[in-house]
Amino acid sequence: MKKLVHTVLLGVAALAVGLALTSCTGDSSQDKENKAKQENYDHLVAQQPAGRMEYSPTREAINQWIKTWGKRGKLSYVYIQNAKGEYGYFIMKGLPVPRCKMLTPTERVESSSDGIAVLPQPGMDGTYSSGSTCNAYYGFDATTGAYMEFTVGTNQSFFLFDKPMTMPEYASARQLGPTSVKEVGERR
Repeated sequence: MKKLVHTVLLGVAALAVGLALTSCTGDSSQDKENKAKQENYDHLVAQQPAGRMEYSPTREAINQWIKTWGKRGKLSYVYIQNAKGEYGYFIMKGLPVPRCKMLTPTERVESSSDGIAVLPQPGMDGTYSSGSTCNAYYGFDATTGAYMEFTVGTNQSFFLFDKPMTMPEYASARQLGPTSVKEVGERR
């Protein structure tokens, strides 16, 4: 009897090993397509490797942005164009900030034996934000420090410069905030 049980157990074990090996070697349709995609990519890379740049204009632009805006007291000249093509402007201390930017993380990741969960975090004002206010910007007037907020989209665009513009559409722009281009020019 023991010999029969031992033989049956060996047979079941051999069958399990055989099935496991078969499942390891059998590719699913998705595995086959992923393999084909990877092989095609490898072929294309071998035929057309990525080029090398001696110089990066993108990195230069980012470094120039840092040099321009990384100065305390730098002014922003914000020109807004409405649906009629009319321009207005205001002058801010520093860059306009999207309302969806935060100083602290808006989410925290927790993991447990049940899995991973991404949990919302309250902002510095103690409330939760949906992050849907990225088309609203705020900042402070250049001379009065008054809080200013504007929204873009729905037939309204804004153009940001680090100097006042003299092109006709900008030069005739209507003053929208407390500070005028003339006033800032007299103070500098």
